[in-house]
Amino acid sequence: MHKILCLNKISPVGTKRFGEAYTFSPEMQEPEGILVRSAAMHDMDLPEPLLAIARAGAGVNNIPVDKCTEKGIVVFNTPGANANAVKELVLCALLLTSRKIPASMDWVKTLKGQGDQVGKLVEKGKSQFAGPEIQGKALGVIGLGAIGILVANAAEALGMTVYGYDPFLSVEAAWRLSSSVKRAQSLDEIYASCDYITLHLPAVKDTKGMINAEAIGKMKDGARLLNFARGELCHSEALKEALESGKLSAYATDFPADCLIGLDNVCALPHLGASTPESEDNCAEMAVDQLKDYLENGNIKNSVNLPALSMAREPGTKRVCIIHQNLPNTIAVFAAACGKAGINIENMQSKSRGEYAYTILDISGDPPAGTFSSLDHVVKVRVIG
Repeated sequence: MHKILCLNKISPVGTKRFGEAYTFSPEMQEPEGILVRSAAMHDMDLPEPLLAIARAGAGVNNIPVDKCTEKGIVVFNTPGANANAVKELVLCALLLTSRKIPASMDWVKTLKGQGDQVGKLVEKGKSQFAGPEIQGKALGVIGLGAIGILVANAAEALGMTVYGYDPFLSVEAAWRLSSSVKRAQSLDEIYASCDYITLHLPAVKDTKGMINAEAIGKMKDGARLLNFARGELCHSEALKEALESGKLSAYATDFPADCLIGLDNVCALPHLGASTPESEDNCAEMAVDQLKDYLENGNIKNSVNLPALSMAREPGTKRVCIIHQNLPNTIAVFAAACGKAGINIENMQSKSRGEYAYTILDISGDPPAGTFSSLDHVVKVRVIG
């Protein structure tokens, strides 16, 4: 029986996919797998039997990924599962910031109690909330992953001129991107060309604080900025200064910052990007399926710390799954260990990612204890019958 610890409430649409061979609960002791959404895990003691953590969402900032890698624990996420939900909210924010809709709604509430005068007051005061249409305007999409591509394609369909920038655009992603989207050669081209800019990239060392005073200075006067990726991408004080001076007309974000809350031209939402039942169901399904496939077959898909590797099972074999350091001659060492133990390798695959690698061996016979775990540079070994 596979034991799964659920650190957050996970959609039953996902957990029902476990089947009878699994047991799961928020109190599970000594689990093989963990399902998590937003729970903080950095101070958590990782149990010895733990093999994998599946995050029902894209970001893994709440998971100690480096520590997991050192212990041979695979960390999965679910890229694309909430992409449509975020895309819809970004499109909503385009309109909210263009037409000053949040401020206008707040103003209407002040008319309560004016009786028959409400209609006249509305006509007199509505001009202060005028704003441009998005059709015909230029939108810059920085980051063309699962969400960025959906936003770019949808905005193009709404009549916007769309510029996309992503130096790491994959071939698969390029196939999904509308041919009408213009390829920007640099961030500076996005800043200089676009009336609206939307961010869809992770918060890593090279991107944190990328929207700072220097970047904002390169943007068109009156540009509108949308950030539904990560709050750390933007320097909040620089944004505040630009919004107060009029350099930026508006800022919409799913990550409120204290110094920006209350500004009339800021539309700050409480991290609602993936807060739809459909998104939660999709994330739960993907997380459970990836966790099961690894526990049962050793296959890895959508891991943030180890390479993607899937191999069909050879009938009548045992499967050996080895997480190890990425060093020369390692495969030859594994083959030699099999030969010494009188074990035949029926099929094998190996891939690396940075300092670590993952190897799957389908073998005939039972490997003696320590055949692989005693080898240098091996992090974790398990045998699946």
